[in-house]
Amino acid sequence: MTIKKNKTQALSAGQDADFTLHVEALKKLRIVIRAAQRHSAGIERHCGVSGAQLWVMHELDETPGLRVGEIAEKMAIHQTTASNLLDALVKKGLVIKQRDSLDQRVVKLALSEQGMGIIARAPKPARGLLPEALRKLDQDQLLELNQGLQALVNVIDNGDDANGLQPLYFTM
Repeated sequence: MTIKKNKTQALSAGQDADFTLHVEALKKLRIVIRAAQRHSAGIERHCGVSGAQLWVMHELDETPGLRVGEIAEKMAIHQTTASNLLDALVKKGLVIKQRDSLDQRVVKLALSEQGMGIIARAPKPARGLLPEALRKLDQDQLLELNQGLQALVNVIDNGDDANGLQPLYFTM
């Protein structure tokens, strides 16, 4: 009788530990997501552009003359998404498109003077909180994080890999 009771208590303690681990992981995900949301909202209030748009502007500030595909690659987003972000920035007068003098099919992008002003006063990090935080992790930490996130993606029924090429909704 005592053995059965101790076994039940041990199982219950193990289940409590599992539950605690689940809750702690959920809390940490909430902290990360909400911090990124607050940062993005602050950018929008301060600069009048979304977090993703500011990241585009930051890339053009660092490397003027980029093409749409190059921006998409730097931001790890789909080229169509990059194009849509750029179209909005062009309409706001923050980015200018220039045809390459040697090949008229090539469109190079640069910040306008107004765009440079926004970048100069933009809150940091301009690339966004998550991309910059990830850059601060060492290789072992990134490997461990990637493995854990992949395990989470694997148990999510609708874990569509194409979503990895879309900015988070609150940065758009």
